[in-house]
Amino acid sequence: MALNLCEIFYSLQGESTFTGLPCTFVRLSGCNLNCTWCDTVYARDESISMPIKKIIDQVKTFDCSLVEITGGEPLLQAQTPELISRLLALNFQVLLETNGSLSIRDIDPRCIRILDIKCPSSNEADAFLYENLNYLTEKDEIKFVIGSRQDYEFARAMLQENLPKRPAAGIHLSPVFGQVTPESLAAWILEDRLPARLSLQLHKIIWNPHQRGV
Repeated sequence: MALNLCEIFYSLQGESTFTGLPCTFVRLSGCNLNCTWCDTVYARDESISMPIKKIIDQVKTFDCSLVEITGGEPLLQAQTPELISRLLALNFQVLLETNGSLSIRDIDPRCIRILDIKCPSSNEADAFLYENLNYLTEKDEIKFVIGSRQDYEFARAMLQENLPKRPAAGIHLSPVFGQVTPESLAAWILEDRLPARLSLQLHKIIWNPHQRGV
């Protein structure tokens, strides 16, 4: 039982409510979307087949209780839920970051699902699977990547119309690095009193924004 793996690395969690915490990242290969602002294009094609047991063995070497499964799009691979369940069984806290186009229904509910709802500037807004909103638990999180004022208005409408009762702490609005300034997005959120969190990519602030493995 194996997965197509792009990379495994240890760093600080750069996004989500876990920002700033040490985390082991398991980046799986392949993606079904082609977002205009994608910062992990290499994950589409860089791939090595690795047994789940070996992936877990490598995760253990970092001696870190927090693990994020990311991509690419990790749910493209049928064995991803098995990896998540095995890590949970070993008492790891597991985050799954997914682009929202594939069902999260069968993901172990102990896993914290971070659902990325694509905005218009990604050119992939139509890919979102709305039924995923029905599977969210209180501890799951939602992310909107904001590349323009139009994206912000899209996210605002989505929150008001589809997610009016979601806890604000788990809703993240993240500006596309170099396209929307944090100051602009902060002003929009405050002006509208929007119940959401301004989420900056911590790893791009600490390190070179193009650096891999951080």
